[in-house]
Formats: sequence, C-alpha cells, structure tokens
Amino acid sequence: MRLHRNLTYAVIDSLRDVFNEGEYAGKAVEKALKRDKRWGSRDRKFVAETIYEIVRWKRLYAEIADVKEPFDRPNLWRLFTVWCVLKGIALPDWNQIEPTPTRRIKGRFDELSRIRKFKESIPDWMDELCVGELGETVWTKEMATLNKQADVVLRTNTLNTTREDLIKSLESESIFAEKLPNHPDAIKLTERANVFRTDAFKKGYFEVQDASSQLVAAYLDVEPGMKVVDTCAGAGGKTLHLSALMKNKGQIIAMDIYESKLRKLKVRAKRNKAHNIDLRVIDSTKPIKKLHNKADRVLIDAPCSGLGVLRRNPDSKWKLQPEFVENIKKTQQEVLQSYSKMVKPGGKLVYATCSVLPSENQEQVDKFLTSEAGKAFTFVKDEKILASESGYDGFYMALLEKNIVS
Repeated sequence: MRLHRNLTYAVIDSLRDVFNEGEYAGKAVEKALKRDKRWGSRDRKFVAETIYEIVRWKRLYAEIADVKEPFDRPNLWRLFTVWCVLKGIALPDWNQIEPTPTRRIKGRFDELSRIRKFKESIPDWMDELCVGELGETVWTKEMATLNKQADVVLRTNTLNTTREDLIKSLESESIFAEKLPNHPDAIKLTERANVFRTDAFKKGYFEVQDASSQLVAAYLDVEPGMKVVDTCAGAGGKTLHLSALMKNKGQIIAMDIYESKLRKLKVRAKRNKAHNIDLRVIDSTKPIKKLHNKADRVLIDAPCSGLGVLRRNPDSKWKLQPEFVENIKKTQQEVLQSYSKMVKPGGKLVYATCSVLPSENQEQVDKFLTSEAGKAFTFVKDEKILASESGYDGFYMALLEKNIVS
C-alpha cells in the first residue's frame, strides 16, 4: 500500500479531534469523508478504517510509541507510524515521520501482547470491572471479539419489500449480501459498502441494524392492532422494527427524553412508510402517568454502558468512566420502576440493554421483581447474548408479564 498525503492528513486531523477535542469517532469519520469529493471508495475506506483502527488500539499504540495524552501533532504521527509498522505498510520519506525503530516497535508489540489490558487496549478499571463480573475466561474471549470490526448487517423493512427482493435490489447496484440464519429479516454484506447511497435505502427497503439488536423487537411478542410503547426510543431503530412486525396496524408510542432524537425518528419513519408511530417527549412525569395500565406491550431499551457494542463504538473505551457505569445502574432501576406502570394487566414488558454486565442486566431484573412495583410481574424468560458466542453485538433482554388480578 502506498500512503497519500491528503488521506493521511485527514486521518491525523481526525485523531486529534477524537483524542484531544472529545469528538465521537463516527462524527470525526463523517467529517473527514467530506474533505474531498474526488476521493474514491478505496480512499474513503482507508480514511474511515484507519481512524477507527487507531482509536480502537490507542492504549497499545501509545504504549509502544511511548507517548501520553494530550497528544501533540508529532505524537499523533508516532501513533500513525506504529500502525503502519504493525500493518507492514512502507513508510514514505516525509518530514512528519521520524526515523522509525521498526524492530523495537515489533518487539514491544510482542511484549505487550502478553498483558490483556495492553493487548486488547482497554483501561485498567474496565478490565477489572469486567473480569469481576464475567470471569477471566469469558471476558478474555469477549474483549477479543469486541475489538474486531463489526459486520454490516441490514434489517429488511418488510413494510416495503422482502428479504429476497432486497438482496436482488442491492445486487443491481453491485452490493452483495447473504441471509443470516435465525434472523428472519437480516442480511449481511459480504463486503463493506456505503449502503446509504443506494436506491434501496432511499425507498425505505432497509435499516442498518446489528443482528443482536434485531432480536429485541421480536422478543416483545407484538401483534397487529396492539398499543405498544417504546420508552427509550432514541432515533427509533427498534420502533421501526416494531412497526413492521405489527404490519403498520395498531399504535406505537415512541418516547424519549431527547426531542432531537425523536425528530430523526420522524424522518426515518417517513422513509420507512411506518404510519402507526406517535412521538412523545418525556419532559415530565405526565406522559408516563397518562399511559398507566394502558399498554399491551412496553419496551424499555434502557440506557447502559454500551459494553456490548464496543466494536462499532471503539472510542467508548476512552470516553466511558466508572462513575458513569455506577450512575447508569441507578437510572436503569428508576426507568424500570416508572415505565413498567404503563403495562396493563396481562400485558408484557421487555427490558433490554446493549451491555454484557450482569449488574446491568439480570441483576436489575431480579432487583425489580423483588420491589413493590415488580411484584405485579412474573418473569417469563431472558436471553444473554455475548459477542464472542454470537459473532454480533453483546445484548441482554428479559420478558416479564404483568399479572391479572382477579
């Protein structure tokens, strides 16, 4: 591979924004790809994947390069140089690239690869927390998987097309995909591509959604005509899936504390031709109280640490703090206590997270079931999905049913 200055500069500038300015990696990549309209797909791929790679392996590369945050520009070039050496990429004779001790870099890599926190490039506190909850063996396998690049998985929008026709539509634009077993609406791209430029996307034939995430809406066991509440809807990936499962019949009330996220859902719903969705901002306790004992189904896709989705959000390793994890557990229990009251007798509730920590998952459900509000519910089943076992995101979901009082 031959390095090009303009592409490399885009990578260095983006790393500065992520590491020093706190910008999310996804936003930094999005901005970088707008720098030059002349870039082809190979150029764009290099920029995007290199940014994500260096963000993912920041701790390991910084240790090898012997640099510390905040990274000045020469230090960012050192991180880039380490990446090049470990990838076997020939270094050009540029002023920014210092004389490079290739053998020392490779030797240091071999040495640090014997220590998990360096090998998997994670903070000490995160390593200790996850070992404590999952055990050495499970966490070692899980973290190794979470450091691999995520596949591009799409969910067929069955309101507008079939899975077979979606595959054909993408093939007509030279994008190839295959069906995923045990995921009735899912397809996986055989090679990464920008699917947002396709006619299939513009026609609302699909949404990008990980295979594990696609299991959540189905877990809620919805039927056309029901009244369903998605309490932490965000930008609406699962809301849209629920609409498709309900065949656009009945009512879905999508709620969130952030109005900006619901505005994005409105745009997506229009493209998806999902017409049974009502949007409501949770700006007080009133929207919740109005729905007490009214919903056939309630989905609580709870805020969480996101430790199950590090593959697609590698910068979360550096942004996440132990205090946040502790505080979010309190929030999870609060939303369970509050939002569960919307379920009517005989109705069902799903509590879900994209975390692999038992303290955010089954322990929260257990705590809820022993509380006063939880005594009205019966535990039906739950599913713990580890990335190392499924090959997709780590997820948790529990199904509870509200008792009918005679």
